Amino acid sequence: MKMFLLFSHKLTPEQIKEAKENLGIEEFIYLPKELQEKFSNIPPEIDDIKEYSKIFIDFLEKNASNEDYVLIQGDFGVVFWVVEYCRKNNLRAIYATTKRFVKEKNIDGKVVKISEFKHIIFRFYFMDRV
Repeated sequence: MKMFLLFSHKLTPEQIKEAKENLGIEEFIYLPKELQEKFSNIPPEIDDIKEYSKIFIDFLEKNASNEDYVLIQGDFGVVFWVVEYCRKNNLRAIYATTKRFVKEKNIDGKVVKISEFKHIIFRFYFMDRV
C-alpha cells in the first residue's frame, strides 16, 4: 500500500509509524521536486484553482492505484479539488490531526509564545472509503 504526500513538509517519525502500523503503508511517495515547489507556493492571485489543481491530479492519475492513500494538506482550493478527484477515483484522501502545546518564555523582557505540534491521528476526508 502506498501513501502519496501532497503537503509542504516531511513526515514526522510519529506519522511514519502510524501510517505503517495503522494503515499498512509500505511506501511513501513525495511529489517530484518541481511539483512540490508548485504545491508549496500556490500563487494567491490565481482565479481558476481547479485548473491549477490539474497538475497534481495528473500526477495521481499516472502514479496512484486503487485504494492508495493520499495525504493532502495545503491551499483550501487545491485540497478541495484533489480530494474530490480522490473520492471519484477510489483513493483514500486523508489529513493529519495535531495537538498544539503553547509555552510562554520571557526573552529580553518580552513574552514569546512557542508552539509545539504533536501528531495525533490521520483522519479521512470522507468516510465511505474507510
